[in-house]
Amino acid sequence: MKPWDPALYRSFEQERTRPAAELLARVPLAQARSVVDLGCGPGNSTELLLQRFGQARLLGLDNSAQMLSSARARLPQERFANVQFAQGDIATWAPDEPPELIFANASLHWVPEHARLLPRLFAALAPGGVLAVQMPDNLAEPSHQAMCELAAQAPWQAIIGQPEAARTPLLTAAGYYDLLAPQAQSVDVWHTIYQHPMASPAAIVQWLQGSGLRPFVQALPADLRASYLSAYEQRIAKLYPARSDGTRLLAYPRLFLVARRPS
Repeated sequence: MKPWDPALYRSFEQERTRPAAELLARVPLAQARSVVDLGCGPGNSTELLLQRFGQARLLGLDNSAQMLSSARARLPQERFANVQFAQGDIATWAPDEPPELIFANASLHWVPEHARLLPRLFAALAPGGVLAVQMPDNLAEPSHQAMCELAAQAPWQAIIGQPEAARTPLLTAAGYYDLLAPQAQSVDVWHTIYQHPMASPAAIVQWLQGSGLRPFVQALPADLRASYLSAYEQRIAKLYPARSDGTRLLAYPRLFLVARRPS
């Protein structure tokens, strides 16, 4: 897979950070000694965790060297000695010691087998610890359906095929509740549909190039990438019509989960 582009990802940082802040607001911990940010990206979520748990040992984990470089520049260790970043795979990661908080903002939807993954992460917590998860739940949205429809057409289909690292559908909110509730002191699960005002169809495409579009366009040569993105933008213009002020509303569903282990 081609590297992640931190600058492209950060181009809509305010919108991407808002769910992380709203997830963190529901974490029922007054303090924590050890906090892990799974899929920390360019460090925007890690910075929120540092503001909330300033004295904790913070670990930001990501599989992208480019994202980690951006995160280290944002939170340099010479200024924040309690913050470390490491490259790793969430699917196989295990903590050296049980943390009080495992925080995963917009990362677990790229990792398969949630029926195994989430109970494993939950079991890795310290007593009384919290697993806090936020995941985009937009595979059924017009934006993502259009990606798949175009990928199945010539001339792009022969190269894209089955997009690398394609996401698997999420469980329902009730499904995640049932996974963790038998072992949990409490499980808080909810679903939110954000309505992001976007300046144009091109802005929507730019947003999605930083995340969901990556598996579709990364293998395409420059000419086919340009034609795919052009065709995709035309579809977006029809799927997300201009509102009364000329902007487009991008509906973006997200699923949230906060589960606490018994003390």
